[in-house]
Amino acid sequence: MGKLIVLDGLDGCGKSTQSERVYAALTEMGRKVRLISFPDYKEPSSTLVQMYLNGEFSDNPDDINAYAAGSFYAVDRYASYKKFWQRDYEDGTLILATRYATSNAIHQMGKLPESEWEDYLRWIEDYEYKKLGLPAPDLVVFLDMNREVSDQLLSHRYGGDESKKDIHERNRSYLEKCRKTARFAASRQGWEVILCDDGEKPLPIETITGKILSVMREKGL
Repeated sequence: MGKLIVLDGLDGCGKSTQSERVYAALTEMGRKVRLISFPDYKEPSSTLVQMYLNGEFSDNPDDINAYAAGSFYAVDRYASYKKFWQRDYEDGTLILATRYATSNAIHQMGKLPESEWEDYLRWIEDYEYKKLGLPAPDLVVFLDMNREVSDQLLSHRYGGDESKKDIHERNRSYLEKCRKTARFAASRQGWEVILCDDGEKPLPIETITGKILSVMREKGL
């Protein structure tokens, strides 16, 4: 059986960039590794996710039930697992995932009262890892970043065109709440948290990559 490492974080923190760099570093080391990313927008399994993010159910993410939205993403992950990477994982490949079930804790849990957050974390584990049979991560690295810094990066992503942002990206109060839920989940589930800025600007890309690889070494991965 392989290992599953997840890189997660809020929009604009550099998850995709870091995943590609870590993948390249592991490949250079001769590791057998596969890089995957969620949602899988090129596949029909992500249709409900795309409808949700495009605002077809509501422009306000808080209007969409946390369990319903969580199910949209979970089904996309299940389809990806069964179609594309289950065999590699079972054959011993290290799977490096950009986002995973952990993203439901970050992005959906905050729609609920804080008194229900523990229940939502238990629901994710029961629904995705037990009922759907998806592998549980061996390591989750949360790339933490102050909102002021990540907002700058998000603006650059779309060349200043705010209309291109999805309903998560354009809702600042929602993203602030997601940072709180992420820290809660990290404390409850043992995620490794890496701060990716100095309070004013992002840390150098290579510095963050080095921190991720260092955490992996410490965990024997």
